[in-house]
Amino acid sequence: MSCYIRKVQFISSTLAVIMIAGCAGPGRPAPVSVLNSQHEAAIADKPISYTVKAGDTLYAIAWFSGNDYTDIARWNSLSKPYVIHPGQTLRLQAPPRVSKKQQSVNNMTGPTRLKKQEKSIDQGDSKAYCDCKPDVNKSSKPKKVTQKIIKGFPKRVDKWIWPAKGKAELANKTNQATQAGIDIYANHGSSIVAAAAGKVVYAGNALRGYGNLIIIKHTDSLLSAYAHNDRILVSERDWVKAGQEIGKMGNTGTTSVKLHFEIRYRGKSVDPIKYLPKK
Repeated sequence: MSCYIRKVQFISSTLAVIMIAGCAGPGRPAPVSVLNSQHEAAIADKPISYTVKAGDTLYAIAWFSGNDYTDIARWNSLSKPYVIHPGQTLRLQAPPRVSKKQQSVNNMTGPTRLKKQEKSIDQGDSKAYCDCKPDVNKSSKPKKVTQKIIKGFPKRVDKWIWPAKGKAELANKTNQATQAGIDIYANHGSSIVAAAAGKVVYAGNALRGYGNLIIIKHTDSLLSAYAHNDRILVSERDWVKAGQEIGKMGNTGTTSVKLHFEIRYRGKSVDPIKYLPKK
């Protein structure tokens, strides 16, 4: 009897071990991170819409959501001076495109007939009937015009460089969660350059606390900002190269001469030190 009980206990123990092993299979994979240039934040879905709050401006919403303000204006049918109201819902992504095939189906109002194609007699080349000598010296090939066309933004940044020379410090964190990045101190009028190649999507002073501000878009997800410029040397829609001078250091919107520099990934501030090369 005792032998039988021991066998039953052994079988039960074995089954329990097998069941536990089956449940303890491989867990969920680690969170995916995208490496865009040196460092990248974890993937996060961009917000589709935003509800305007008191004190918001279109420029600020665009900056903090990682968008170009002209895109948001176009997606929401806004025109200058881009007046928005508290409680208003703004689209932060491009609306879905309707294919031409779908448009043609929607525009159909009733049964249609295929138009009978009119056939004409092939007249051939009119020059074949011309009693003239061909100009053998004239080239028939059109001249190619080479023009550099920039198509959209790259998937990753080729390289980052420091936007200015001087003493760099972490920006003071205030009660505003938006204040991040680094401050670089140098002489008034010192050169400020683009930290990476991209397109100037904002150049002005409409964002409170940033003074004369330049925002450059580098990829669909990465933006960089250059605040407190004394002078802005670029215009919106300009394409710039890494190292190209874009402004002069000043103290607009602040009490000391400095460059406040930020990098944002999909609207969220990231640590610029992780992107910039070591000094």
